[in-house]
Amino acid sequence: MSSLSDFASSPVCWSHAARILLIKPSSLGDIVHTLPVVSAIKQHRPDVHITWVVKRQWAELVERVGGVDRVWPVAPTVRGWIAAGFELRAERFDLAIDVQGLFRSGLLARLSGAPIRIGFANGREGSPVFYTHRVTVPTPDMHAVNRYLSVLTVVGVSLPKKPQFEFRFPEEDMAQVRGVCQRQGLLLDRPWIAMNVGARWPTKRWPLTSFAAVVDQLYESRFAQVALIGSADDRQLGESLRTLTKHSFIDLCGEIPLKCLPALLSTATAMITNDSGPMHIAAALRIPVIALFGPTSAARTGPYGDGHQVLSARIPCSPCFSRICRHEPHLECLQLITPAHVGGVIRPLVEAHVSCR
Repeated sequence: MSSLSDFASSPVCWSHAARILLIKPSSLGDIVHTLPVVSAIKQHRPDVHITWVVKRQWAELVERVGGVDRVWPVAPTVRGWIAAGFELRAERFDLAIDVQGLFRSGLLARLSGAPIRIGFANGREGSPVFYTHRVTVPTPDMHAVNRYLSVLTVVGVSLPKKPQFEFRFPEEDMAQVRGVCQRQGLLLDRPWIAMNVGARWPTKRWPLTSFAAVVDQLYESRFAQVALIGSADDRQLGESLRTLTKHSFIDLCGEIPLKCLPALLSTATAMITNDSGPMHIAAALRIPVIALFGPTSAARTGPYGDGHQVLSARIPCSPCFSRICRHEPHLECLQLITPAHVGGVIRPLVEAHVSCR
């Protein structure tokens, strides 16, 4: 990561006890990737005050991020963004850091009145016009965590050798998790595997029949409990999965609010997942992840850190970054990943993790 300093502009001066506006409104995975930016700033200057602008739907999660002093929820409408911009001006921020890189986020940085505004030179939708300082990203295959951290070189913050992801775990979150798991029959003091079968893009979803085969493998080996996680929108997927399995599993879809998801996943032994937001939370918590990648790039947005396994198939059109598969056979990039592949990595991964916990 030391190479990041090679393409940053000269550091700008900023005062002690500075007020920083951090703009990263969405999405879930991108929000998690931004946590090391907060940690690095706070380690450099603990006295700074950081306000994080985020879409309202993710606000409760950002409230659990260590180092964030204030969460500023914003409505996902043009009117909401403009109103937030003028409201933020009254806060008199010393600098604004926009790691979203879109027109709305760049405009928000400008409306905030911050005299120093930092963003990416290759930001989309014309957003760079709103920045006073622009950071060049040398390659599109740079992982999002490293890309976001590169903005720190502009303000003279040393890049961490090992980026830190800091979540707070309020006791009420842990109590709610324990209560739900007790009702659903998940024993948190025993090994358990989180399974996430959903993803925002249909093209990111490994076949449910393959997930079902892995569920049956795990139960037949009596290796660990399996708990399905997801939002209320994923309940239909859970119901469909249940019709495909020979053995029962614990379904937590819609049972755990987003704010409690870090508390829940912190107790997991491992996670089997599509490319998704929950995958990044688990990786940030250093829970071993087996990630199934098809149309997206693990180099850019794979589970960050050591101890994870990414399974993908090498076909000419992958990664295509498309929400619609036009390839024949359909979704071959995911179809070629078999339950046997997952079974081959889950046992040593979990055994190694259990032995050191």
